[in-house]
Amino acid sequence: METMSLKLEKSLAKNIEKTMKENDYTTKTEFVREAIREKISKLEMKKIFKVIEELRRKNPRRTTDADLRRARERVSKQLEEEFKEVPQEPLEL
Repeated sequence: METMSLKLEKSLAKNIEKTMKENDYTTKTEFVREAIREKISKLEMKKIFKVIEELRRKNPRRTTDADLRRARERVSKQLEEEFKEVPQEPLEL
């Protein structure tokens, strides 16, 4: 494990201690580690959403309600045909 050192303004340090007590953190290290993990996670999600938005902009085609309805109807017909071919046994209760 690597050791890091940082300096904080007094107001931020007091805010951290207050928040730690309110949320049952036992050590500053535990609190700071979790805060760093959360920040990294948020930045990664932001990057993913940015990529998704870029892909959406590149694809001018938008799926309409009519497109979805036609797709559902096709799938329903395919499943109907598929299950017609399978002999159905009566259910025993």
